[in-house]
Amino acid sequence: MSVTPLRVTRKRPRPDLPAAEQAAAALLTALGVDLGSDSLADTPGRMARAYAELLTPREFRLTTFDNDEGYDELVMARSIPIRSVCEHHLLPFVGVAHVGYLPGDRILGLSKLARVVELFANGPQVQERLTKQIADWLTLHLQPTGVGVVIEAEHLCMTLRGVQAVGARTITSTLLGTLREDPRSRAEFFTLAGISPRT
Repeated sequence: MSVTPLRVTRKRPRPDLPAAEQAAAALLTALGVDLGSDSLADTPGRMARAYAELLTPREFRLTTFDNDEGYDELVMARSIPIRSVCEHHLLPFVGVAHVGYLPGDRILGLSKLARVVELFANGPQVQERLTKQIADWLTLHLQPTGVGVVIEAEHLCMTLRGVQAVGARTITSTLLGTLREDPRSRAEFFTLAGISPRT
């Protein structure tokens, strides 16, 4: 089996942590938070580092292999943990992604499905775009006969503020190729993802 490695990264400016810490201190002070106590003195620095981690995608090496056996059934990774930041309020949303594909000439190292999810989740996002970006990226780099992505997430901007709909989860899906066009393949994908199939 031949291996095709590809260095995958999303270029972003390097975080300026000292500037972010100063800005966090200014924001908290403007919101009436007294940073004078021992327990809050280091909060701006922790806040800056936390957001830098949430907003900075990690690089990885994409590994694909020849599909020597001609495997043509669904390959799926369920319940991939996902965390991202809503670009409207910069509050986190957390949940799981179910990602599957019908192989063409190449198959993917299984851990890379989770890496692709993380690649697009880290940074300001909306769930609808995130779902489509993952599916489009896999289609471009794998050229499978079909791709399916379902994301189920709880958005803190909806549960902690505004409507305060605690426990509400948002579900988005993107299906491409055979998984979109063939009703049986579509139903199989949604069943394996634990979602009631749509007709």
